Amino acid sequence: MAELIKTKWYKRIPHPLVMLMAIIVLTSILSHIIPAGVYEREIIDGRARVVPGTYHEVDPTPLSFLDTFVAIPKGFAAAIAVIFVVLSSGIMFGVLEKTGMIENAVGTFVKRLGVQNRMLAVVLMTYLFGLLGVFVGYENNIALIPIAAITSLALGGDLMLAAAIAVGGCTVGFGLSPFNPYTVGTGHTIAEMPMYSGWGLRSVLCFSALTFLAYFNVRYFKRIIKNPEKSLSLGIKTDGFQLSKPIAQYGMTASNWLILSIFIIGLGVMLFGVFTYHWGINEISAIFLMITIAAGLSAGLSGRTLSETALSSVSVVAPGAFMVGFATSIKVAMEMGNISDTIAFHLAEGLQTLPLYGSAVAMSGAQSIINLFIPSGSGQALATLPIMIPLGDILGLTRQTTILAFQIGDGVTNLFNPTLGGLIAMLAMCRIPFDRWLRFVLPLVGVILLISWIALIIAVAINYGPV
Repeated sequence: MAELIKTKWYKRIPHPLVMLMAIIVLTSILSHIIPAGVYEREIIDGRARVVPGTYHEVDPTPLSFLDTFVAIPKGFAAAIAVIFVVLSSGIMFGVLEKTGMIENAVGTFVKRLGVQNRMLAVVLMTYLFGLLGVFVGYENNIALIPIAAITSLALGGDLMLAAAIAVGGCTVGFGLSPFNPYTVGTGHTIAEMPMYSGWGLRSVLCFSALTFLAYFNVRYFKRIIKNPEKSLSLGIKTDGFQLSKPIAQYGMTASNWLILSIFIIGLGVMLFGVFTYHWGINEISAIFLMITIAAGLSAGLSGRTLSETALSSVSVVAPGAFMVGFATSIKVAMEMGNISDTIAFHLAEGLQTLPLYGSAVAMSGAQSIINLFIPSGSGQALATLPIMIPLGDILGLTRQTTILAFQIGDGVTNLFNPTLGGLIAMLAMCRIPFDRWLRFVLPLVGVILLISWIALIIAVAINYGPV
């Protein structure tokens, strides 16, 4: 017992697979305790939206022992698009790494930057990945995560720093983006407000959070430079991420420039399709595969080499893809038990007893809890905002403030949400175990939440508009 007390909390965190299985079992148990209930939904613009005031209890559908495990293959089936984008991005990176382009590009970048400017590099990369989250999206950036890993190691950092830069930057940028189409965009559509109105306050909040993340990353970098034993990624293999020769020897060949051009053009086509034709995950996966084949052929890789590289790359990212399916199983279990709407309804009802400022902060807290069960930003918006917006009207909150509270609750908790497939996939690309990520990120989450709640209080105080 004394040894257990002396053991630090982060060493008692179970394996992510154990955590996810425990949540699935808990969901199954809750389906026997929480009354089953649903809101009526209507189809608007091809999407099912909750009709406010229509919550009602239905016949209970508790999960049986068999149902608890059936939810797992159903979760994998529901997550197949995200699982495949993880696999396709891993294959693409593996082939690009095989051509030597990525190593030479990173080595040349570090060579020209100079080791003396590596702290600046960490700051700039944090903002870069943050901006990718703001303007490009979330899963769209999965393929870029290994580049951060190679660059971090080349600068003298570790894989945790790479995750902090890339995963942290993308998650904060996407979660608090003033132009997030899944949270803010869906929210403004539901609330019948001007699209992306009120972007000024959200921009200040997003920039403030990214600035603190950059400071947090630099502080960690300085700590592990001073004492490598304090690295949170000790013992994690870095094969395939390390540079193979001294920095001074790096340079870009004509073949490297050609393959880099193919990669950049491919990403450009992907972004054009996402913003112009509203491409989804499947189209993104297709572009990754096209880049893979074009890069392999341009580098002169034989069919056998290309195939073997693809399969070996799949073996590297397969654990992360597996975890994505497991995480999605929780959402499926909630739907099978018909308890998602019940939880959202009672959390919303509890807010009515709080004072104005407290209700705004508590609303973001309620969304944080719901986010564990409905990790999809747009899915959560469609399920909860039709409830929260009228409730905010009753409480005296502007609709802009209600949407900001929703965005904070959804976005910030994405940094540690074990049910968010994209987060699990990105961490897997950096080879960072979830328990170690929690040790690193929880203090960061606390500060960013504090910054966000201050912004939320300001929103209440200024009657944040336009509605």
